[in-house]
Amino acid sequence: MTAHLHRLPAGPVDLTVIPTDDTPGFDGGKKQGAPALAALGDELSDLQERLWAERGTGSRRRVLLVLQGMDTSGKGGTLRHTVGLMDPQGVKITSFKAPSDQERRHHFLWRIRHALPEPGYIGVFDRSHYEDVLIVRVHGLAEPETVERRYDEINAFEAELAADGVVLVKCMLHVSAAEQKERLLARLEDPEKYWKFNPGDIDERERWGEYRTTYQIALERTNTEIAPWYVVPSDRKWYRNLVIGRLLLDHLRALNPQWPPADFDVDAQRQRLLEETPVS
Repeated sequence: MTAHLHRLPAGPVDLTVIPTDDTPGFDGGKKQGAPALAALGDELSDLQERLWAERGTGSRRRVLLVLQGMDTSGKGGTLRHTVGLMDPQGVKITSFKAPSDQERRHHFLWRIRHALPEPGYIGVFDRSHYEDVLIVRVHGLAEPETVERRYDEINAFEAELAADGVVLVKCMLHVSAAEQKERLLARLEDPEKYWKFNPGDIDERERWGEYRTTYQIALERTNTEIAPWYVVPSDRKWYRNLVIGRLLLDHLRALNPQWPPADFDVDAQRQRLLEETPVS
């Protein structure tokens, strides 16, 4: 399976022609998808540990996974099932909600900069700076010329991150309106899931077409060679998780982090241990 099948090509974007329930590159179904994801765990953990260890050499390299999508598209599920395969010590997760009063007093990228992963980490953004060209545009929370300017600001920001050693993995979780409806109904049918339901989600469904158009514009304007977008079919939760796991693995393999060499005489330290007086 090649996760890069989902890399968005350059040019105009039409999300209506990109399937939300397809499983390209994988011949099995749900029963095969779960063990296929679990099988990625050992290599993901090994590469993550090597990236973490590289910090000691002064390396600035780190990974930032950006998860964007409509409500119920599976950002939380991705965190549990895919990101959860890695050691939490080396993972930094940030969930962006509506900006606070303090955050509103700053440039829209101010809070994003404060949440960036440090070298050696794998950072995950559950929503991100893209909210400031998505929900802001749909609800008219900023002047059109302000939103228009932000696309270029985002591209410049992401180029700056890449130059500083950040590998960006931007995933748009592509869910259908029909599947979202089923997931919202499931929350209303299970008392243990009431806490996950927000009546405002139904209001937002009335703007589905507006959101799709706004996503298309944002994807097209910020789909760069340095920081490309991946559109991940998300109607099938297991496939979504597997694709993102493969994307993380592919990018970590490309980084090929190495174990730092010893900064001491290994043989001398071994000899010291062999010759020490037994501890009573």
